[in-house]
Amino acid sequence: MNVLKLGIPKGSLENATIDLFKKAGWRITYDSRSYFPDIDDPEISCALVRAQEMSRYIEDGHLDLGLTGIDWILENDSDVVAVQDLVYSKVSTRQARWVLVVRDDSPVRRLEDLEGKRISTELVNFTKRYFAEKNINVHVEFSWGATEAKVVDGLVDAIVEVTETGSTIRANKLRIVHELMRTNTQLIANRAAWADSWKKQKIEQIRTLLTGSLLAMGKVGVKMNVSAENLEKVMDMLPSLKAPTVSTLHSKDWFAVETVVDTGVVRDLIPRLLSAGAEGIIEYPLNKVI
Repeated sequence: MNVLKLGIPKGSLENATIDLFKKAGWRITYDSRSYFPDIDDPEISCALVRAQEMSRYIEDGHLDLGLTGIDWILENDSDVVAVQDLVYSKVSTRQARWVLVVRDDSPVRRLEDLEGKRISTELVNFTKRYFAEKNINVHVEFSWGATEAKVVDGLVDAIVEVTETGSTIRANKLRIVHELMRTNTQLIANRAAWADSWKKQKIEQIRTLLTGSLLAMGKVGVKMNVSAENLEKVMDMLPSLKAPTVSTLHSKDWFAVETVVDTGVVRDLIPRLLSAGAEGIIEYPLNKVI
């Protein structure tokens, strides 16, 4: 039997990835001590791999497919197929940013001010290349953790750290000097696997359903009954991916109307629909929008 080897990112993206696959139709389960989760699809085998290492294992063929950040693909300079951007994280759909950070009282105001200075980061290779391309001579060292503390304590002149909101940086009385890149989760594949017809078809199946699940996040379905005399008024209120679905009921003077809307607008939309004459309004969750 053909089997696709799938890498699940261990760490901050782990639960979000398993939840995303569940919405897409695959149930992944594992013991906390196991690095090889079970999945309810005999055509897929899973392995837990750190996001930082995922692209290397996919490039060398130990895995066929996996999820990791664009930042770690660039850090490892990996030759892989970028199958699909999957903009999500454990808390939001915002892109994360890798930023150069200094203490609030630092004289550093621009990249050039770091000439001959020391920088600590987990993203060593990318940072070295970034400064080299700008002809700025810096010493970049690997951070084993607590990166913000190193610049707070004056152990280094600056750090390159990942952030979404910048709140932790501000809380530590630090200042962002420069944004090096934006990153988000990406579905990537081994080139040989992508060239294999069966594996490519399986990868395309996974891509389609994962993307559909992401598109469904933050959206709900809404359906209602509307009389003929109120139909145009209700239709003018309804946002939709394309156009609301309208079908006739047994009574020719009434219609069933169905659409997809953002969760942020539905609480204001439903009272307005009622005022416009809609009846029997039902709101329901979505697993996928394809």
